[in-house]
Amino acid sequence: MTHSQSDSSGTSLSERAERAVGIAVRAARRLGLRAEDPRVLHDMFNVLVHLAPLPVVVRVPSLALVPAAELAAKQRRELDVVGWLADSGAPVVRPSPLVPREPVECDGRSLVFWEFVDEREPMREAAAGGLEALEDRFVEQSGWAAELHTALAGYPGELPVLSPLVPTLAPLLAALRKDPQGLTTAELDRAEQEYAVVEALVADLPGCLPGARVQPLHGDGPSYNLLRTADGHLFSDFEDVTRGPVEWDLALVAPRAVAEYERASGRPLDHALLDIMERARLLQVVGALAVVPSMPELGPMMAPTIDLWRQRAPLTPDVLSR
Repeated sequence: MTHSQSDSSGTSLSERAERAVGIAVRAARRLGLRAEDPRVLHDMFNVLVHLAPLPVVVRVPSLALVPAAELAAKQRRELDVVGWLADSGAPVVRPSPLVPREPVECDGRSLVFWEFVDEREPMREAAAGGLEALEDRFVEQSGWAAELHTALAGYPGELPVLSPLVPTLAPLLAALRKDPQGLTTAELDRAEQEYAVVEALVADLPGCLPGARVQPLHGDGPSYNLLRTADGHLFSDFEDVTRGPVEWDLALVAPRAVAEYERASGRPLDHALLDIMERARLLQVVGALAVVPSMPELGPMMAPTIDLWRQRAPLTPDVLSR
C-alpha cells in the first residue's frame, strides 16, 4: 500500500499529516480494516484521515494539548454523546459502525473512528464567494444549532461544566508565562485574573448565573462544525462536548447569526451572558497561543482574535454577581 502524498485538495502533506496517515493505517489494520488509498481531509489540531475506499475517517490528534488519559476520557464522552444523538436520529456524523465505540490507542495517540460522509459545498467554496456569502452560511447554520440544542437537552449522561475552559486553560496559561508569544506581562496578568473568574464561575454555575439555560452543549461552536451533504446537514467534532449555558455555543457569532438562532429556537438569548461567554471564549484563544511553537501557522490566524481580546473589557469578579 502506498500512502497518499497529498490531501483531498491535492496539496502536499505536512510532516505531521504524513505521520498521522501512518498511525491511522496501523490502527486500522489492528482492527481488521485495510485502507488502500488513505487521504487527508483536514490537517490542523487534529488530522482527519479517510481510510479510502472504506467509509471510515480516523481523527488523529496532532498536538498533545491535554494528558493522554484526559484526552481518552474526553473522547469517551464524545462517543457516548454522539452515539446517543445518532441513535436518536439527530443530524450528526456517526461513530463508525465498523469498530467499537471507544478510543483506540496507537503509537501513543488516542484515535477515534467516524463514518465517512460525502461533503457538499465545503467551507472553502463558501469562502470563495466573499465575506457576505460566508456570513450568510454561518447565519443559516446558527439557526440549525437550535435544533441540535433541542436534541442535546435530552442527553441523560453526566458532563463536566465548561470543560474547554476549566481545567484546560490552566496549563496553557502556565506555558505562556515561560514563552509569552508576544503577550506583555500585564496581558499575562490579565489572562490569569480572567481565568480565576472563570474558575469561580464553573465552580458554582447555578449560583453565579441564576436563570441561565444550562444544558449539554456541543462545546466548540456548532455553527462552524457542520458538514453539508446530499442528504442534509450533519454536526461534527464534538470533542469539547460539555455542559453550560447555550450562550457558550453562540459566542463570537455575528449579530445576524444570534438573531437567526433566536428565531429558530423561539426564545431569546441572554445577551449579557452572551457577552460574558464571548470574553471567556476570547480567553480560550489567548491560551491557544501556547501551541504556536508547535504549529507556527496558527499565530497569524489567531492574531485578529487576540487583538479583539485586547480591545474587549476584561472578565472581572463583578460578573459573578450579575
